[in-house]
Amino acid sequence: MGGIVMKLWKSGWEESRQRYLDWWSGKGLVISMWEHLRKEGPAHEEVPAPPPPADISQFWFDPEWRAAYLHHQLSVSSFKADILPVANTHLGPGSLAACLGARLEGREDTIWIREDAEPGEVISWTEENPWWKLHLDLLKACRRLSEDRYFVGCPDLVEGLDTLAALKGTDRVLMEMITDPELLERQLQQVNDIWYRAFSRIYDIIRVGDEMAFCYFSLWAPGKVSKLQSDISLMISPEDFRRFVQPYIREQAAKLDYSLYHLDGVGALRHLDAILEIEALKAVQWTPGVGEPQGGDPRWYALYRKILESGKSVMPCWVEPGELKPLLDHVGAEGVHVLMHFKSEKEIEETVKIAASYRK
Repeated sequence: MGGIVMKLWKSGWEESRQRYLDWWSGKGLVISMWEHLRKEGPAHEEVPAPPPPADISQFWFDPEWRAAYLHHQLSVSSFKADILPVANTHLGPGSLAACLGARLEGREDTIWIREDAEPGEVISWTEENPWWKLHLDLLKACRRLSEDRYFVGCPDLVEGLDTLAALKGTDRVLMEMITDPELLERQLQQVNDIWYRAFSRIYDIIRVGDEMAFCYFSLWAPGKVSKLQSDISLMISPEDFRRFVQPYIREQAAKLDYSLYHLDGVGALRHLDAILEIEALKAVQWTPGVGEPQGGDPRWYALYRKILESGKSVMPCWVEPGELKPLLDHVGAEGVHVLMHFKSEKEIEETVKIAASYRK
């Protein structure tokens, strides 16, 4: 059965939709990319570009301007292969922390989360927080303009230890694992509860029927879907991971319909077994980290096979077109969502032909 009737700026959506559904079930092959290339030929629709932003603050934090900017950008973007038309509404990696007392600082290429609070024992959330209001205003502005021609992505809220580290500082959180672990556990539960409330509010704004998209890693699902993570896990032992991370990721995955774990950095590989034990988790994405070969390198083939053999789907990232065929030859084409590093529509078209031979 097809999904909600949409006017998407993407041809072949029904085929791609089924591929995403299959991937979540451990079957089939998805070929996509995270960001968007400019399409060749005419725009999907004539959409005027907004005037240049007055400054960096307007670029990131003026919801009406940014919604107009994203609307224009998507109108001239390529959505070949299984690339999704998604408005990237992120407000920095880990913007939930800003809603809990930190602050956002716009830079040319990203938004930084800055500690700006001394949280007490209780992590609290108020609807009056200006950064939370910005989240809502941006999402509503994008939703108004989209008119179902593209999905409005859920921003990268982040959760757990990473959120506490953004609020209190990484060193303090790591020290509290030793000096006050019970306080840390209480706060982790508070963050989990707030995260789900915030996520559910966002879902109700951006969903199309029951379907939604997530900004990071080109995620779509016919229900609540999110990327989950613990980047600070690079600094902790497997024992601490099972105490301070695994239970909270397990709770989140159980509340979601679809979830993907963002495994980031070679040092985090020691936690893979604990991640694969999370029953409700559907998939694992692999980011090798700075200075390492990226997702199409042969050294990661065994990792992908292990994830697939555990019953979860896998997402290799930043795979070059020439790396796709050998990757699929060694890993298989079932339950694999490949985020490619495309530089042109011609590369996309050539890769689609390779993928078609495996889908047969």
